Parts: sequence; structure tokens; C-alpha cells
Amino acid sequence: MTDRVRRIVQLLLHIEDSRHRTALAFAVGVLIAFSPFLGIHMGIALVVAFLFRLNRVAILLGTYINNPWTLAPMYLGGTSLGCLLMGVSKDGLSEIDWDLHGSEFFSSLWVTLRPYVWPFLLGNTILGLLCGVVGYLLLRRFLERRAATVVPARS
Repeated sequence: MTDRVRRIVQLLLHIEDSRHRTALAFAVGVLIAFSPFLGIHMGIALVVAFLFRLNRVAILLGTYINNPWTLAPMYLGGTSLGCLLMGVSKDGLSEIDWDLHGSEFFSSLWVTLRPYVWPFLLGNTILGLLCGVVGYLLLRRFLERRAATVVPARS
């Protein structure tokens, strides 16, 4: 890679950020992963990364903890936490009528899930903040240990 191309890639991705800023970008990505804006997490992450000049790779990696395999456990955990904090019973979730179809199903689903909107938002925000802090601490420690073991290349 030519020096000019390498410099452009470094500027775009912010891959030479400090360990603190790299870990911070990852933590912000984790917080975004818990947001309710399903389907646009990557777009939100990139906008935040460009606005605050954060490491694009780190923020996207943090955001990608929300994927098809982790989506249900993450949102269920956050909603359960929100229900616990707000005193909302989770018993209503068993009342979803899975035999309905079309608009009738979605109308019934909305009526059943409406009491869980605020617990979902509160619980996932708190869980996202907690996981973001843990992600920051773990990645920062990893990067510091890695930096301590890397021997500088000879010129």
C-alpha cells in the first residue's frame, strides 16, 4: 500500500487512536447495540463515529454484538430488567395469540406488548450502559497488555 492510501485509510478508520479512545468507541458501539432501533444500528454507529471522530472499526465491532444469535437474549434480558425495576409483571407476554394472521395479529400483538415499551427502553438502556462499561474496561486492559508485550520494529 502506498503511504498516501495508508494515510487515507488511517484517517477514515481512526485505527491509530489511543487505547482509551479505541475502548471508548467499542463501549459506545455496545451501548448502540442495545438500542431499540433495530435494523439501523450500523448507521447510527457510523454517524456517531464520524461526529465524534471515533474509531470506526471499534464502534462497529461493539455494535455487532447485537446479531441474529444474540438479539433475543439481549432484548429479553433488558426488558426483564426494565420490568423488574418498574414493577411490571411479565405474565402478559404469554397472552400473545399466535393463531391470528395479518393485521389482526399485529393489532393484538401491539395491545399485548404496549405495557412493555417503557420497561424495554429503560432496561435495555441500563443494560447497554453496564455492558458498555464492562466492554470498555476489558478492551482497554487487553490493549494495554498487548501494547506492553509488543516489541517495536527495527527501522
